[in-house]
Amino acid sequence: MKMTHALLAAATATLALATLNNAGPVHAAPAHLAPSGLMSLRSGAAPDADGAFATLVQFSEPTGEKLYRRVCAGCHMPDAKGTTQGAGFYPALAGDQNLAAPGYPLMVVLHGRHGMPAVGQMMSDEQVAAVVNYVRTNFGNAYKDKVTPEEAKAAR
Repeated sequence: MKMTHALLAAATATLALATLNNAGPVHAAPAHLAPSGLMSLRSGAAPDADGAFATLVQFSEPTGEKLYRRVCAGCHMPDAKGTTQGAGFYPALAGDQNLAAPGYPLMVVLHGRHGMPAVGQMMSDEQVAAVVNYVRTNFGNAYKDKVTPEEAKAAR
């Protein structure tokens, strides 16, 4: 009996969900039927064209500055001054007194707030600490106390 397109699509979707949920090896379909992005995920290669993601669910940038430029600047702007123009309200991070307490930006990055998604869920503990520290020490901010990866891990 031949497999229909619908059945093949269902098997591929099941494979994708199991892979993303870290369900371990899935033997429901032959490897040649798996989508190319999932094959990239399994092989450890970046599944996107420009290398923004180390896996389908984790950013690849190693430093706070690179993470800010790739992930944060799209909304908060390259100069961190935010904007109220266009599709939404993106608060300024430049000279932001809310950043004085390191726990505040840590929680926002990890868990989101208002319209901001929880982008820290797609970062390692080291990346979360790096981007929080970068924002807290740049753009007119001069907060010296550093967030550690251990604090990021505990805040998850």
